[in-house]
Amino acid sequence: MENLDLIPFQGNRIRKILHNDEWYFSIVDVIELLTDSPIPRNYWTKVKKSLIEENQTHPFWMQLKLMANDGRSRLTDCANTTGILRIAMSVPSPKAEPLKMWLAEQGTRTLEETADPELLTQRQIELYKAKGYTDEWIKERMKSIDTRNKLTEEWQQRGVKEGKEYSILTAIIAKGTFGVTPAEHREVKNLTKSSQNLRDNMSDLELIFTALGEAATRQLAIEEDAQGFDENKDKAVKGGKGAGIARENFEKATGLKVVSANNFLDRQENLNVLPLANTDSKSDDSDKID
Repeated sequence: MENLDLIPFQGNRIRKILHNDEWYFSIVDVIELLTDSPIPRNYWTKVKKSLIEENQTHPFWMQLKLMANDGRSRLTDCANTTGILRIAMSVPSPKAEPLKMWLAEQGTRTLEETADPELLTQRQIELYKAKGYTDEWIKERMKSIDTRNKLTEEWQQRGVKEGKEYSILTAIIAKGTFGVTPAEHREVKNLTKSSQNLRDNMSDLELIFTALGEAATRQLAIEEDAQGFDENKDKAVKGGKGAGIARENFEKATGLKVVSANNFLDRQENLNVLPLANTDSKSDDSDKID
């Protein structure tokens, strides 16, 4: 499922991702919040070693892909609310108590969203509205999220491995659709920060053609019963090519260019809206192509 939350908390941003219907949080981000360490990753390495030595139990954290500072999805140590609470108790900090209260709230939200998926969707819509997006854009964004989730669910059922293989296939579709990889698309839009998600900075047209390429790829996989990475890679090439032809025809007929340099910061300046934390994740910005 596509993750749509990068949470602002006391001036810090904590990345999170939905994994097996449960929110997992970036441990490094939490460590940075608690300690103000200039190198939170090194601090976490020491804490992790101590936890392993003291508890001598199986680690309660796991590596999941989150957007890194270089704009790419990378494996990052993450823990659920219970795990983050254990870390908060292991790190002496005056910020620990507010963090515990915040985690309790997040746990409640997770239970509510698991029981009622429509509630998660509504919260996503409200977040986009609070950030200043138009109703028309939000409509297309939510459609693209639904299309993306259906595609990744199809890949999962067909033996495509989450992570690198998802990233490669996503980049193939994007390249075929727009003629540029996600990384090149980010450059066109001047997105230099890891918190600036590509799809949240797309125009309505870019979202429409993104969804077209991914929907076509999914349909081809179903129609031709593609199994495994190699067969689904072939469908990704065809799906992206089909969306690319549709884009080129649209551009010839209208004189409009689909790939745009406009980004959300431009829209914010026009709307005089204060920036909030960016939202998104599930390896849909990858530029890896084999």
